[in-house]
Amino acid sequence: MDFYQAIRPVLFNVIKADPEWLHQQTISTLSWLSHTSNPSAHWVNQRLQQSFCLQDPRLEQNLWGLRFPNPLGLAAGFDKDGVGLKIWSSLGFGFAELGTVTFVPQPGNPRPRLFRLPLDQAALNRMGFNNSGAAAMATRLSTDYQDLGRTIPVGINLGKSKVTPLEEAAKDYLDSFRLLKDLGDYFVVNVSSPNTPGLRSLQDAVMLGSILDLLQQENSSQKPMLVKIAPDLEWEAIDDIITLAKTYQLAGIIATNTTIRREGLKTQVIDQTGKSPQEEPGGISGAPLRQRSTEVIRFIWQQTQGKIPIIGVGGIFTPEDAWEKITAGASLIQVYTGWIYQGPMMVRRILAGLLLQLEKNQFNSITEALGRDVKK
Repeated sequence: MDFYQAIRPVLFNVIKADPEWLHQQTISTLSWLSHTSNPSAHWVNQRLQQSFCLQDPRLEQNLWGLRFPNPLGLAAGFDKDGVGLKIWSSLGFGFAELGTVTFVPQPGNPRPRLFRLPLDQAALNRMGFNNSGAAAMATRLSTDYQDLGRTIPVGINLGKSKVTPLEEAAKDYLDSFRLLKDLGDYFVVNVSSPNTPGLRSLQDAVMLGSILDLLQQENSSQKPMLVKIAPDLEWEAIDDIITLAKTYQLAGIIATNTTIRREGLKTQVIDQTGKSPQEEPGGISGAPLRQRSTEVIRFIWQQTQGKIPIIGVGGIFTPEDAWEKITAGASLIQVYTGWIYQGPMMVRRILAGLLLQLEKNQFNSITEALGRDVKK
């Protein structure tokens, strides 16, 4: 058991530290490690790399002209403002997705808005795209990229500002993209968070098409553009999005965001509010999402015959979870909630487990495993 696994029960169950406060402390520490030239920070960074990184050419993925050292990335939502940009590669990730960022800076929804559900290995959040805005991110990334070294690809997840009417959503996404288009390696149109009123309605074919049309007109440098979808969509709606992805030459689909479903949860009462998860608005992430997100990945792979790359996210805690997503059709995978529960050693454990799976199946690279279970 690593150190994090030893202290997590104390943080979660004894002290019952507020999850958003813990998140803020973590981000502050990572930001300090990213931006200071202090020798002690440099020493810590080196130790992180030694502990958490696992390099092996069999894990490399090449997509959209980008080299991913390994297929495991940090999902959007953790580093909303890109303050830890320089540290994610030191923690072993093969890529990192920043955001969700909106054009208009916004505080997000009222607190409390982030809850742990330990019995379910899950989290419930209704953060509401709290972030400093696209202009602030652009300023920060412009400075950081000068000495970053670009060791891993960086994605930027774009959301709609809460104050922007739905009928003006396309221009809102465009305004953010214009500020950031030279600073990200790929971009994600997030129309699937349940925590901005009306946002999920933008997954409708007509609404989403208008957003993608405007963005791709602006995308003269042909940055990879993806869309992130909800796990709660019906198969017909996912088919519509696949059609849009082909029409607007999207680089891929991220499956999936958090779910609004509550079936099968073991948690009866959330300590901070005294209410059940069924009474609390927000999206559920973590283990309860695992099966559905994999089903959506498998469906997209089958419908597209593997021709549209998929980033799989939802309920990844173990190497087996990661392998299941990849063999269902995910070219890349992302973690957030699992990383919170399992701790920073999780990345190395998953990568080591993937290498064991490659050896077991006599594959020479992770690419050979892609969609293997669907092809059977």
